[in-house]
Amino acid sequence: MTPSPHIHIVDDDPDIRDGLAWLFDSRGWRSCAWDSGPAFITGIAGQAPDWGEAVVLLDVRMQPWSGLVTFEHFQRLDCPWPVLFLTGHGDVSTAVQAVKNGAWDFLEKPFQDNQLVDRVAQALHAAAAQRQNQRHSQRLRQALASLSPREREVLDELLRGHYNKNIAEHLGITQRTVEFHRANIFEKMGVESAIELAHQLGKLQH
Repeated sequence: MTPSPHIHIVDDDPDIRDGLAWLFDSRGWRSCAWDSGPAFITGIAGQAPDWGEAVVLLDVRMQPWSGLVTFEHFQRLDCPWPVLFLTGHGDVSTAVQAVKNGAWDFLEKPFQDNQLVDRVAQALHAAAAQRQNQRHSQRLRQALASLSPREREVLDELLRGHYNKNIAEHLGITQRTVEFHRANIFEKMGVESAIELAHQLGKLQH
């Protein structure tokens, strides 16, 4: 059974930490509270590379590291968790800059509990979709790497829209041999047509 996602609360205000921890616990989500950026970074660093599912709620104004400094250290870990900044009115521009630098979003205080819970749920959903796409891309890359040199040649011809007969002439092999390689390529790549093959490889390049 896959463990439920963690909600990491990083805030140097104990009342905020306790309140948010209670909120997520009441909704059936596991939370983990950290009283500073250094404590958070040190605490999670050992999880790499098996990060699992989590969302980070990061306060902008903290000591000794600000939210932005903490986020910079977090990014160096190459951790995929979405980061949601919690900000006061005067720090909105800072939070916007953080989003431009890779944070998932920010939420301005004061916020409603349901609003925060909904935003966290959206972040978890987006992160899950991204992980699924990454796993799919990794499988395609592995499949590509498993093709023989001749299969790669046939693949290139298929992607140019050439028919089996033309491919056979171009490569100096029989049409039956082309059909054999084509079937192997489709099986390894998990596709049923040249169009689907082109579509999957096109997504891999983005």
